[in-house]
Amino acid sequence: MIRILCTYPFLSSTINFPLGRTTLLPSKVCKGYSFLHLGNWVRAKTPFSTRTVSALTRSRSGMEQVLVENEVQQVRLLDSVNDEHGGVIVELSESMDSKVFASMLKASLALWRSQGKRGVWIKVPIELVNLVEAAVKEGFWFHHAEPKYLMLAFWIPEGAHTLPANASHRVGVGAFVMNKKREVLVVQEKSGIFRGKGVWKFPTGVVDEGEDICAAAIREVKEETAIDTEFLEVLAFRQSHKSFFEKSDLFFVCMLRPLSFDIEKQESEIEDARWMPWDEYEAQPFVQNHELVKHLVEICKAKEDEAYFGFSPVPLASKFSNQKSYLYVNDRDLKGSKVR
Repeated sequence: MIRILCTYPFLSSTINFPLGRTTLLPSKVCKGYSFLHLGNWVRAKTPFSTRTVSALTRSRSGMEQVLVENEVQQVRLLDSVNDEHGGVIVELSESMDSKVFASMLKASLALWRSQGKRGVWIKVPIELVNLVEAAVKEGFWFHHAEPKYLMLAFWIPEGAHTLPANASHRVGVGAFVMNKKREVLVVQEKSGIFRGKGVWKFPTGVVDEGEDICAAAIREVKEETAIDTEFLEVLAFRQSHKSFFEKSDLFFVCMLRPLSFDIEKQESEIEDARWMPWDEYEAQPFVQNHELVKHLVEICKAKEDEAYFGFSPVPLASKFSNQKSYLYVNDRDLKGSKVR
């Protein structure tokens, strides 16, 4: 299969001729031809452009012959796989000179453009960061970064792209843990906005990547206080914006049942931890003057009085991995309802 492609807007004419013929018909405007297999015939598209036209010919060795005007060059394409949305994904793993990469990227983009591909994703491991500049010069942008890689994105069609944005939210949990004496588990933190202010608060933390909300709540309580717990319900959640490097935030307030009672505070993050009588916790100026915390106190109190019911996790099979996913539902009202 031979393709001669132009990276600039053009008009085109087409001809058909039997497969195997090597005669190329010249353009009156530029030297450019494009051939695509159609059954036992080859369909030739002649692009018109006033600029350079590149011709790509796949050889048996997996190389590409790139014709720039009258000079033919052998160029490898980037290895890629198709995604589910008409685009391609490239995962770089081979060290190379940035000029070599730039040449491969140009040839690959020309091929993908001729194939009608849409989005292009390039995953650049941290050890190949020298290749990022060449991709940016071709129009790629930073989509997201992780500790070990940078993901670049590119949109081939004209007009605004429809690629999904990077993750928009951070997810946090707060743990409401009360024993049979109506004492709530609270901590004072060594860092953050409450450092040195004498504020007693619920154990809180951020959900790790790949971690379930229910598991995160149990882990945070264990890390900060050494208390073992059983997850019961999600009582409420709050969404806020611009909270962490311009990202939005989802904060889930969870109820857990204590399975142990001897506290050992986390030395690195926790100044102090204790079981505090509920009335004493509620009387704190911090609780009385903080709108969100006041709402949460009302919810927790109603829950203890069995006048409020949250959402319990129901495990489900996931189509994305072997790990279970969870649907959080009000199973009490669900069990009490009748399907008509």
